[in-house]
Amino acid sequence: MTSELIQELARQCGFELAGAAPALPLEEAGYYRQWIEAGYAGEMDYLTDHRADVRVDPRRLLASARSVICVGKLYNGPQPYSTHLDGNELAWISRYAWGEDYHDVLRHGLGRLVEKLGEHAGPFDWKICIGTAPLLERAYARRSGLGWIGKNTCLINQEMGSWFFLGELLVSLEISPPSPPPDRCGTCTRCIDACPTMAIIPTGLREGPEWTIDSRLCIAYFTIELRGRSPESCILLRHLSGCMSVEHGRPVDGRARLRAAALCTRSGEIGASVRGGIPRNIPIESREARPVRRLSTQRRRGHGQPALGAVSRTARKTGAVGGAECVRTRALGAGAARIDIG
Repeated sequence: MTSELIQELARQCGFELAGAAPALPLEEAGYYRQWIEAGYAGEMDYLTDHRADVRVDPRRLLASARSVICVGKLYNGPQPYSTHLDGNELAWISRYAWGEDYHDVLRHGLGRLVEKLGEHAGPFDWKICIGTAPLLERAYARRSGLGWIGKNTCLINQEMGSWFFLGELLVSLEISPPSPPPDRCGTCTRCIDACPTMAIIPTGLREGPEWTIDSRLCIAYFTIELRGRSPESCILLRHLSGCMSVEHGRPVDGRARLRAAALCTRSGEIGASVRGGIPRNIPIESREARPVRRLSTQRRRGHGQPALGAVSRTARKTGAVGGAECVRTRALGAGAARIDIG
């Protein structure tokens, strides 16, 4: 079975990107181990517990797996970025959370792909993996030809940018893999410069990725992954859920394709009022999405009370602002106001 056939069948199932790679261990597993040992996972125990060993080999998820089919689903829509909305009392919500829950959308599409593969190959073993499965999905997506890994560790497609979710289908079928695309970042550092907390840091590795993410400095980590209250010293801007600063800064994403699909909100303005329970001006259909429901739950638990402000790069470099207990930011625009959560 060829990657070209996989791409065609995946498109029929609603995916914009698709490819396949051998279900074998990758050298990235070693880099992942080093990332964990450096403490960059923060309090995300699901990345460091026994599941870390499972990530090393897809066959630990499906013993008969011979190929990993990787798919990408775009979620970038025509709506303006949260950061472009007027009003100092609007907080920012990442675009991925504006529409339907991607787990449901991708699972449905991959289920259809299983049926179509069966029509061509007959019975075979399979397992759907979406987000929560212990799999080095970006590494396999790169091997599948979907894109290259940028300095911000996101998978980037030359034509579509990085505004897409990844899903995987482990199969017992032999599929010829394509050649991975070349790294096209070159000397560009826009994503590094755009990160408001300087969470993209050099690895210092002689071989392997030059840059990585320290989750303990990442706004997305503080607003989505960290349970309980953020450190009192934590300074955020108007981010309420996630952070898309590095996507906004990448030249490829600036000209990436837009998609009016299930993962895009069907209404106009979306933003979060900084006061009250569930943000008042989020469209009704988006309030039903799991990311927004999850946000509401975290807010009830007192997930941080971030103040808006800025800390200079000089303070970061000189150590004037302390270690992993603080997020350092620089102002992303005028009109700062306190976000009251809870």
